[in-house]
Amino acid sequence: MSRLMAPPVRRRRRVLVWSLVAVLLLGAGAAGVAVWQNTYALREERITVRHDGRLMDGVLARPQNGEGPYGLVVFVHGDGPVDATHDTFYRPLWESFAKAGYASLSLSKPGVGASEGDWLDQSMDDRADDTLAAIAWARARPDIDDRRIGLWGASQAGWVLPKVAARDRAVRFVIAVSPAVDWQQQGRYNLLAELRRDGATRDETRTALRRRETTLRLLRQGATFEQYRRAVADTDTGTDTDTGTDGMTAERWRFITKNYRSNASEDLRTMRGTPTLLVLAGHDINVDVADTEAAYRRILPPAELTVRHYPDATHSLVDHAVESSGPRLTLTAVFAPRRLYAAGFLADQRRFVERLTDREGAE
Repeated sequence: MSRLMAPPVRRRRRVLVWSLVAVLLLGAGAAGVAVWQNTYALREERITVRHDGRLMDGVLARPQNGEGPYGLVVFVHGDGPVDATHDTFYRPLWESFAKAGYASLSLSKPGVGASEGDWLDQSMDDRADDTLAAIAWARARPDIDDRRIGLWGASQAGWVLPKVAARDRAVRFVIAVSPAVDWQQQGRYNLLAELRRDGATRDETRTALRRRETTLRLLRQGATFEQYRRAVADTDTGTDTDTGTDGMTAERWRFITKNYRSNASEDLRTMRGTPTLLVLAGHDINVDVADTEAAYRRILPPAELTVRHYPDATHSLVDHAVESSGPRLTLTAVFAPRRLYAAGFLADQRRFVERLTDREGAE
């Protein structure tokens, strides 16, 4: 009996062994693909910039080849505690700019990474000061062409980019991705868009809007965080990331108090003459893209404004179908991070700065 049973046992063992080998090979192959897809044609250098008594931690990402001098794109973050790489989210963009001969410079926000301070203590003017300090630092480097320094910024950076370009007229260009113009209008739009997305009832929507008006009244009165909490203690429906109560802390209240009056219109007027690429998404629930486009077209001369629409993109310019699926988003981020972005977005960023370089060469 044992002799009769031996062959099937050996076969099962062989199948098990080869199955394990196959799993290991697939795992190793997947890991290799992930490493390869997350390797970029860049030379990254950790840097520090001293400004206003603080050290700011950052990354200078240069093209893989050559010694420069390179043009430079200075990155300005959106809301939240963002590090220099934006959790690696910026690297596909840096690589795209590197293909056009541009380096990229990005600093971690105060209190993030090794940067000193607290980003929640900052006004939009403070953020502009940090960006200007980064530009000044870059101009002192021999591998940076100080005639070709521009700005790239997303979301909340929409209130910072025009300030910087207005105060430093040598800034060569601005790329504004999903920016808002008026803080309070943006907050109301975001509130209503999220309520619609979540299927809020008419009563829930009215309650959320009443709470929003209460919040704005308190802000105008200079209310403390404790006064705010007492005033809204009886209502907790709805979400407004700029002037609502969901997740509000004393630190966030302080930040909003400094910034809720922000409006980019006047700074946009002052920065006229700066070539600008305005990037807008079709699935943006954070920013009213129609309002933003109308304001930019009203204020900036047509010859210096380029507008690009990405109908399938979300606020972060990630493809909507990808962002809507947790598993797909994770797999794409690991195995094909360049494909996170909406089709054509990376190439359009590169072409915009290439055209500016070509124009300068022709002149």
